[in-house]
Amino acid sequence: MKKKACVFFSLLPFFLQFFGCGTSQIQSQLSFGILSAQKKLWDEAIFRWKKTLESDPNSAAAHNNLAVAYEKKGLWEEAKKEYEIALKLSPKNEYIQSNYERFKKRLEVSDQDEEKEDKTKKDKKK
Repeated sequence: MKKKACVFFSLLPFFLQFFGCGTSQIQSQLSFGILSAQKKLWDEAIFRWKKTLESDPNSAAAHNNLAVAYEKKGLWEEAKKEYEIALKLSPKNEYIQSNYERFKKRLEVSDQDEEKEDKTKKDKKK
């Protein structure tokens, strides 16, 4: 509990600094989404990053973060769409590239697992 309080109070000046202007509010939404994601509050994180995109639809960071949140919730198509938008906005961003590559590999493994499961079901019917 003390650790959470310390983190909150150490970040408080950071948040207060950003509540003054439009760009700062965008940053505060991004940051609040990150804090939510760290607590695995994916719906709240998604809400915050969507709010960011309402004000700044060209935020590669918000699209990337939204993709990660969708991925965590198992919303594969939505995640893929957001990763692709993030990469279009920031094609040289190594962090986004890395997240997208990891996502694609995860999808491949998931597809292979489904194929194995289907094969097992077919074998059991025989």
